[in-house]
Amino acid sequence: MATVALTTANFDEVTSQDGIVLVDFWASWCGPCVRFAPTYERSSEKHPAITFGKVDTEAEAALAAKFDIRSIPTIMAVRDGIVVFSQPGALPESALESLIEKVEQLDMDEVREQIAAHKKAHDPKARSAEEPARTAS
Repeated sequence: MATVALTTANFDEVTSQDGIVLVDFWASWCGPCVRFAPTYERSSEKHPAITFGKVDTEAEAALAAKFDIRSIPTIMAVRDGIVVFSQPGALPESALESLIEKVEQLDMDEVREQIAAHKKAHDPKARSAEEPARTAS
């Protein structure tokens, strides 16, 4: 499968779908990005069920800012609309394949539970709403 150009216009639509979307944040002037591109393309051909997207950080500065991309290339993995991995640096092919395998093996119900628990623990409104209930019992 060829890679998909991701823009502010289509990013949310593409990444919110069920399944896995890998995103390569890159720029044409970035040497490591250019060297990583063939690896990313080969991987896209091996995994036709995965969407491989590319964000040109020069053309899509708003997307780069939205995800706080400070170094390129940055690889992001999204599964079922949830960002499950994001890391700067060009990955060797074996590391990219290992990442894909790990994302495929994720228990997404467990991921959602962890996100909900994290939000609950870090949301002052949720904690303060529970405080009276805990002290009353």
